[in-house]
Amino acid sequence: MASAIRKAIFPAAGLGTRFLPATKAQPKEMLPLVDKPIIQYGVEEAVASGIDNIILVTGRGKNAIEDHFDVSVELETFLEARGKREQLDEIRKISSMINVAYVRQGEPLGLGHAVLVAREFIGNESFAVLLGDDVIDAEPPAIKQMIDTFERVGGPVLAVERVPMEDVSSYGVIAPMPQTLGDGVYQVKDLVEKPRREDAPSDLAIIGRYILTPDIFPALAVTKSDRTGEIQLTNGLRELLKQRPIYACEIKGVRHDTGNKLGFLKAVVYFALRRPDLAEKFSAYLTSLELPSRTSKVERHESKGEDRRSNVKGRTSDVKRRTASVERRASNVET
Repeated sequence: MASAIRKAIFPAAGLGTRFLPATKAQPKEMLPLVDKPIIQYGVEEAVASGIDNIILVTGRGKNAIEDHFDVSVELETFLEARGKREQLDEIRKISSMINVAYVRQGEPLGLGHAVLVAREFIGNESFAVLLGDDVIDAEPPAIKQMIDTFERVGGPVLAVERVPMEDVSSYGVIAPMPQTLGDGVYQVKDLVEKPRREDAPSDLAIIGRYILTPDIFPALAVTKSDRTGEIQLTNGLRELLKQRPIYACEIKGVRHDTGNKLGFLKAVVYFALRRPDLAEKFSAYLTSLELPSRTSKVERHESKGEDRRSNVKGRTSDVKRRTASVERRASNVET
């Protein structure tokens, strides 16, 4: 059965400043998780969910993404000549699994703006948006879970995940209706972009997967830029919410936020440990590492404290001795 969603937008025009200097000359989307670039995980998720038309929204310096999903005649010829069949099949799979189109964003003016510039490629049909930073290991794939929800509720679907309240200010957050629609599906009452902890309507944070209907485009067209000059997709969805119901789906799976260094490193370890050719030796290596313990840090801190106290005591004793010496000399002078 054909998927109800045939097209997906991948915004990829960000500058990747969190990973400088590594991203000065290469897109952050091309940083590898083991031996595949970050963006390929999202594309494979879309393909596994029945989507084979990919629109990449790029900017200056992103040519490596286009080259990655293109045919590489020289490389294929080289691998074939060397009899490297497995690698050849892997390379050909990348270029053959999707129909890909590219559109330049010009300036990175927010996620809402990135979706808006792909309008002509989407036409009048519903579509998916996948943010490459969020790499999700799930079965069925995260976007397939959302397509199934979309077919059931008949409206836009946002992926959500429960996050600690101290982290809500980093996300768009939904206010759900009191009654769930079953199996982690909610109707959205309101959305708030990066609220303060005390203002957050819930702990259900919007993560990087969306199923949207084409009426999001006129909603985004009238959405005002925020104080940073960007058009936020969350604000466009609030505009759309005035006209139609919007739903949220709690994703069942493991999400890695590779948009920050710690999340990226966690993802590398996670996927390496799931590789049959790497897991055993890599796990043994990790176990062998002698990591500095928290206890040793405390002990060093306490030791430094003792040293400082000893130094203070020593200086105090010196002062007392000098004072006694002065007093004796004064006594001799008087006699």
